Amino acid sequence: MADFGVAERTYVIAGGTTGLGFSAAEALVRNGARVGIGSRSEESVARALEALGENAVGRSLNASDPGSVGELIELTCKQFGDLHGLYHVAGGSGRSEGDGPLHELSDEGWDYTIRQNLSSVMRSNRAAVQRFRLQGTGGAILNMGSVLGFSPSPRHFAAHAYAASKAGIEGFSKSLASYYAEEDIRVNVIAPALVETPMSGRARENESIMEFVRRKQPLDGGRIGRTGDLDGAVLCLLGEAGRFVTGQVLCVDGGWSVTEA
Repeated sequence: MADFGVAERTYVIAGGTTGLGFSAAEALVRNGARVGIGSRSEESVARALEALGENAVGRSLNASDPGSVGELIELTCKQFGDLHGLYHVAGGSGRSEGDGPLHELSDEGWDYTIRQNLSSVMRSNRAAVQRFRLQGTGGAILNMGSVLGFSPSPRHFAAHAYAASKAGIEGFSKSLASYYAEEDIRVNVIAPALVETPMSGRARENESIMEFVRRKQPLDGGRIGRTGDLDGAVLCLLGEAGRFVTGQVLCVDGGWSVTEA
């Protein structure tokens, strides 16, 4: 097992009960870390905590609500001690609320998508930075971006508020990384392409999209991503292995961002 430098450390994952967040929580615990997890569904939190065991705590929350991730951080630190890192995964599609191509994008769809994907990151990151400064320590923040923030797919994934929110996460994270570097607070972004998660259900049921993905994500035979594909990068960027890395956007995308499809 690789030593990522996460053992005996404490992390909070906003959106840590399913998909990419839960896979990361399992990887952290498997490598000796302790985690606090949160998501909207109480049932999902309960299932995740049962699977993760004694080195995990959690609560239901909406990451876009002011104070919600801060409360999870407090709960986690009360149980396990100082915070070492935050991984923000929470967010998702705003299609059902009116996101889409600009000429169809509703004000409600814009507001919902930005709140869920960008405002939530601001609030969770603020809570983590406040905690790091209170502790007098450095720490690591890893935010969830997307290839759609910088590598559009106009035919299959025209959700312009979503793209704006993910591009915003990159600019926000880099500005934090610059400002807080002297305090040894690192801030990075991980940017996946299409991954097999609950959010990708619409795409996985569309054969035209899946054929596109097989060409656009050609690594490993051409396939949709799996949640575990991101875990190594997450452990590195949250742990001591990534102690000299900040302000970066790491694409774990099967080749999406460098492939002409």
